[in-house]
Amino acid sequence: MSNDFYTLKILPYASIIIKMCRAYTNSQEDFEDYYQEVCLQIWRSHGNFQEASKWSTWIYRISLNVCLTLLKKKRNNKQHFASDYLPPELVVDSYAFEDEQLNQLYDAIRQLSEVDRGVIMLYLEERPYEEIADIIGTNANNIGVRIKRIRTRLKIILNKENGKVN
Repeated sequence: MSNDFYTLKILPYASIIIKMCRAYTNSQEDFEDYYQEVCLQIWRSHGNFQEASKWSTWIYRISLNVCLTLLKKKRNNKQHFASDYLPPELVVDSYAFEDEQLNQLYDAIRQLSEVDRGVIMLYLEERPYEEIADIIGTNANNIGVRIKRIRTRLKIILNKENGKVN
């Protein structure tokens, strides 16, 4: 992967990749592996981008698909992926945040189903329902209902973590 491609086509969207990878990992090592694999897949498949959607939508789709694939492989094979190098600008705040509420939110999100994690991450990024549906592979009408259910589930999880009764 050339530095120009990474700098121009991936780095401006690193926050998307970081947030998706964080929602699907429980350790810094796994996070780094997922991040690297997403970047590699973006680089490998960028020639297939047909501009039918925005580049950011395509980044979301690849990030989600790679995370789901790696999660499934890890679950099935108990396999770990080699971590070579993560750019220093991403290591500092890439996994653990100083904001305890944000850490609690990510912990709660990781308790959701795999697809629901992707949906809520896209919702939190304020993506339109149509774009979320396009990335997830469903229709926009289902997204609103799904988000309402996910938000209710997250409230229950967070209340339990904070010792509150529902």
